[in-house]
This record gives sequence, C-alpha cells and structure tokens, in this order.
Amino acid sequence: MAAVEFIKDLCTPALIIDLDKMTRNAEGMLERFHKLGVQLRPHMKTHKTLECAEIMTGGSRRCIVVSTLAEVSFYADNGYDDILYAYPLPFDKVERCAELSERLSLFHVVVDNRLALQELKKRPLKQGKVWKVWMKLDCDNGRAGVPHCDPAALQLALEIWDTSGVELMGIYAHCGNTYACQGEEQIKAVAQETTTIVLEFMEKLKAAGIQGVKSSIGSTPSCSHPVPDMAMLSEVHPGNYIFYDVQQSLIGSCTLEDVAVRVLTRVIGHYPHRNQLLVDCGWTALSHDGGGRLPTGYAIIEGHPELKLLSMTQEHGRVEPISGKLDFKQFPLGSLLTLIPYHACATAMMHPVYFVHSKGKIVDTWKPTRGW
Repeated sequence: MAAVEFIKDLCTPALIIDLDKMTRNAEGMLERFHKLGVQLRPHMKTHKTLECAEIMTGGSRRCIVVSTLAEVSFYADNGYDDILYAYPLPFDKVERCAELSERLSLFHVVVDNRLALQELKKRPLKQGKVWKVWMKLDCDNGRAGVPHCDPAALQLALEIWDTSGVELMGIYAHCGNTYACQGEEQIKAVAQETTTIVLEFMEKLKAAGIQGVKSSIGSTPSCSHPVPDMAMLSEVHPGNYIFYDVQQSLIGSCTLEDVAVRVLTRVIGHYPHRNQLLVDCGWTALSHDGGGRLPTGYAIIEGHPELKLLSMTQEHGRVEPISGKLDFKQFPLGSLLTLIPYHACATAMMHPVYFVHSKGKIVDTWKPTRGW
C-alpha cells in the first residue's frame, strides 16, 4: 500500500490510534501510581507493540506483563526484561519457559496448582538460576487462581516457598469483577475488596513465616480509580487503559474522549429496500465483542448516534438507523465512517498494522506481534 499522509486517505478497514490520547492515557497511569508509591507493571496484551511498551514503561523497557510466550520472545528480542507471563503455567510450554528463564535476567511464571509446581521441579534451570514464581489468587473473579478462602491457597504458597529451585516472588490477583461495575463508586468498592483480600492473605503468609514476597492486583477499571489502600501493594498490572474503549467508558473507567482507538470503514453499498448501508468492516476488522450490549450495535459510530452497526459477516457490516428512514444522500458510496470499538483488545488483535496519527495526520505505523 502506498504511503498516505492523512487517515482519511487510508484504505479501509483500518485501525487508527490517536497518539496524543494514547500518550495521555499512559502518562496518566504512570503518574497515578508514582504518587501512590506503587510499581506499575503494565500489561502488553491490548496492543502487543514495541512502541506502546516504550511509552507504558516510561522508557525503562522493564517490568511488563504479557499473556503469551510469543509476546515474551518479541519483547526479549527487543531489549525488554523483567517479564511476567501472567497465565496459568501450560505444561506443554515448560521447556520454552525454562529457556526464557535462562536467557533473561528476570522471567516470571504463574502457578495456581501443585501439579504445575511439580512440572517446574522436573525441569531445573541451568546456570544456577531458579524459577521465579507468582501464585495466582482468585479474589472472587472466578477465572484462574486458588480461591482466597480455600486453605489450599496458603498450603500452595508454603509449598512453593519450600521448594528447592523455585522462588516465590509474589501473589498475583486479577480483579476482573470490576468489569461488572457501573461507575466509579462500584469500581472502587471492588478494588477495595480485592486489595483487602490480597493484603490479608499477605498477613497470613507472614504469620506462616513467608517474608519478602510481593503483592499485585490489576484491571484497568481498578487502576483508573485506585483506592488509598492500594498504596500498600507492591505492584499493579492494568493494560487496556493504553487505548480504553466503549466498554471501559460504560464501566466508568474513562470517558469516550479518552478512547484512543478507532476503526475506519467505508460505505460500499446502499440498500433502500431494507433501509441499510453496507460497510467494508466485518468481524475480522472489529470482532464480535459487545454484541447486544449497545443500542448502536457492535460499536459506536462516531458522530452518528442515530446509526446502528446491526450485524457483521467476515468482511461486511450492515448499518441501519436506530429508528426512521435512512438518508442515503448523507452517506454516499465511498464515504468514511468511524467506529469506536466496544473492546479494544479484541479489535486490535484483528489488525496487522496500526496507523498512528496526531490530529488526523499519520505520524507512524506500528506492527504488533501475533501468535502464542
């Protein structure tokens, strides 16, 4: 594709990033936790690019979280270190994890069961290194982790602590239940609950003789509105905040003005007999996330609250008015529409390149890593 100067001239569908908004989002999170005296360990899963990582880490290229080993290799190949693979240890990937542990100064894995710990014991690290392990604690989020109220949580922490060749680095919790919140007050209530659970668990560790391990919680909602007690944590690990999205605006993490990501699409068909436009954005450019959750369909069509992205197939999107007759003259064939995605992480995953702009002028193109 020939280089273009302005986003309006891009071939579509195209994912565009507002550099100014994205930078404000990143700098705001760094500042927020610098004031609290808590280490920010940003999650890379939303964007998976070197350029965003540079901004999110304040140029340190240290202390990041990832969700795939492809990301670990990508960042390690480009000078990053102190990388936490925040995923319950997959047994088929132990050897890859071992190689990364031996290569990097700090590479951390996550476990939430005794069998995973046994797998690590079967593969002792070379060069005198030890496995750096975080234990995942489920603080009523209901995804991964040992339930915090289960005696097995303390038992597993003690077993990790006592295992030769393994170092218990910390307790890791994801407060994903903030995604069910509406508004700052509810977000703070969940953030407080998660923080309290983790801090109380840390006291149990100390009482059992486990000293010097870290504590970390994270989600974009909780870290966008931190509670004072989060200052007693060692780290936080949000990620989506770099872009934000419609979902985050509905939760109360941000406003729509903070959302830095858009998908450009063009009108490719007029169908008056069914009162619809066809656009060149299907689910492969947006994802199906958010279906049924918005009056405007799968996204917000910027500047056109009267329109709804009704449905998508692989490469097509159907747009119709929320009510009344569509004025087709307002949307000529070839004209642009701008979609604000419901879930930026899912949408970004659909694109091999991001077009970065400032006030509509393209200033860079970024290529994310992909795969597992």
